Amino acid sequence: MAEASAPPLSHRRVLKIAVPIVLSNATVPILGAVDTGVVGQLGAAAPIGAVGVGAIILSAVYWIFGFLRMGTVGLTSQAHGAGDRAEVSALLVRALLIGFTGGAAFILLQVPLFAGAFAISPATAEVESLARDYMAIRVWSAPAIISIYGITGWLIALERTRAVLVIQLVMNGLNIVLDLWFVLGLGWGVEGVAIATFIAEWSGLALGLWLCRDAFTLPGWRDPARVFDPARLKRMGAVNLDILIRSVLLQAIFVSFLLIGSDFGNVPLAANQILLQFLSITAYGLDGFAFAAETLVGQALGAKARGTLRRSAVMTSIWGVGTSLVLALAFLLFGGAIIDFMTTAPEVRAEARIYLPYMVLAPILGIAAWMLDGIFIGATRSADMRNMMLVSALVYLGAVLILVPAYGNHGLWIAFLISFVVRGITLGLRYPALEAEAS
Repeated sequence: MAEASAPPLSHRRVLKIAVPIVLSNATVPILGAVDTGVVGQLGAAAPIGAVGVGAIILSAVYWIFGFLRMGTVGLTSQAHGAGDRAEVSALLVRALLIGFTGGAAFILLQVPLFAGAFAISPATAEVESLARDYMAIRVWSAPAIISIYGITGWLIALERTRAVLVIQLVMNGLNIVLDLWFVLGLGWGVEGVAIATFIAEWSGLALGLWLCRDAFTLPGWRDPARVFDPARLKRMGAVNLDILIRSVLLQAIFVSFLLIGSDFGNVPLAANQILLQFLSITAYGLDGFAFAAETLVGQALGAKARGTLRRSAVMTSIWGVGTSLVLALAFLLFGGAIIDFMTTAPEVRAEARIYLPYMVLAPILGIAAWMLDGIFIGATRSADMRNMMLVSALVYLGAVLILVPAYGNHGLWIAFLISFVVRGITLGLRYPALEAEAS
């Protein structure tokens, strides 16, 4: 059994999984800043807007396939914990098949998808034209980037997060170098940014496949009966669908938060948008420990090791709680400076400071939801995740209807934080059933 030969469960093992993920996350905003900075050197506003709009539209579509990473982690970690090496390799192939199929569908449907996106969020004629040029190039790397979600999940499940970091560093590093060459050196403008990303994403896939090459030494990956086994495909489909529904509900809460906030005027809207970046920082800091929970809980469940599962949940959560407290303290002490860095508008700075206490509370009130998400993903208890997210979304809606008319933007923030608390409580109530599954 894989559990018998696994390294002892220790804080060092947790950090070995988590730290590369945190470092990997740190490269994401750097790439976005370089993309913006490079096109900013062209001396016009339209290219900056085009790259921003194009990237947001593509990211929104790719985000739909985020379930592939989460579902692959849970299923693969359980197969690994059970010592089923053939299933581990077959799961990688299934994830790649979903990635290439999803990417191909995106390419085929690009015209109506892009038309719908611009209809919902119209831009000026110049920005839309440049954005379409940008997306027309980048869309051809859709199979690569979606497949990388699956590869990332597979590597995380096997505790190979250093490989995930290598993929991100190489992919983003290559993207930055090509950005500088194509745009500033060759003068290719917005299309140069798109070509750089296209090359980097396919290169990232190639590197990812090479790092997963040991999976292709086992017979499971080329066994059609196993890869296309109806029962296994049905389970993978059910897990991924539940996670997708859960993610859509979570995104609906965030989108509605911004839309409702827009009713209070431009200044509160801008302040809310800036403060949401604090949540991004929190997610970057906590993802590593949530991913460690996914991996270790999944392996323990696969090995039917109830004690190990509980220790995995507790040990990763200790690090998560510690990180959340550090983040809350950092926001308390340096939140004002972070706000000033993000905007020079005096009225927005003042407004954001009014609501900063909610961001100080967010890591503390949200830690249970973040860590339990990781625990439930590892256990593939996706139906519980879906159902508890639905409950939290409904409670959030009720809180908005009651609190916003009475307290305005303060009520909106309170409702937002309530949704985190409810998700943490409801998932916590379902935890005993999860643990019992490992008996």
